Amino acid sequence: MRLTIIGSSGSFPGPDSPASCYLVEAEGYRLLLDMGNGSLGALQRHADIYSVDAVYLSHLHADHCFDLCSYWVARMFHPNGTKGRIPVYGPTGVADRVAEAYGLETDPGMTEVFDFRELSEGSFGLGPFSARVAEVNHPVEAYGIRLEHGGRTLTYSGDTGACDALVDLAEDSDLFLCEAAFQDHLEHPKDMHLTGSEAGEHATRARARHLLLTHLVPWNDDGITLGEARSTYTGPIDLARSGQVYEVG
Repeated sequence: MRLTIIGSSGSFPGPDSPASCYLVEAEGYRLLLDMGNGSLGALQRHADIYSVDAVYLSHLHADHCFDLCSYWVARMFHPNGTKGRIPVYGPTGVADRVAEAYGLETDPGMTEVFDFRELSEGSFGLGPFSARVAEVNHPVEAYGIRLEHGGRTLTYSGDTGACDALVDLAEDSDLFLCEAAFQDHLEHPKDMHLTGSEAGEHATRARARHLLLTHLVPWNDDGITLGEARSTYTGPIDLARSGQVYEVG
């Protein structure tokens, strides 16, 4: 598996990164994890946007799904004709949510180019990947995902507060892409996001082999977030940066 960070900015795009979007590739198959604001533009530096095979949306907040609207335009109105349908996995109501975001009637909405499939907890095949999703701790319906291929495992938290479900999902992962939007020394709402130290704790409990911190909010000092994570996790840690590529394993 190869992971390319398209966007790692939390809550809104930053000066150097779009909001959340991650490209995962194996055997020529291209899967997008989330399509936050600004991600479609940055994606074009790394892949032909028409070569994407499927899209997974962890939840329906704007910073994780709204560039699907732009992608609909690109696929629907291509000068050489409408592009074929691809699967879009997302929480309950995903088809109506993105149609309404663009001001479309929900029938047909965006279904002419997207085959919407609503998520529920469990395992399923996703191209060459074995996928498992689990609901995580966020104010709206939200999922983390575990992808396995060729004996290697990548787990993506999506947006979540502290929860045992995420630890179970990330167990023995080769790469744990985990959000760290909050910081310990600041006041913040409960059951919404992880701090750096909480991300490290989850990685330690899961015995993850490599922790990659993401959903980094532009107003935070990322050095503080990294230091918090290092206080609770002793394995390799990186800050996710737009354009970085990781071979999982």
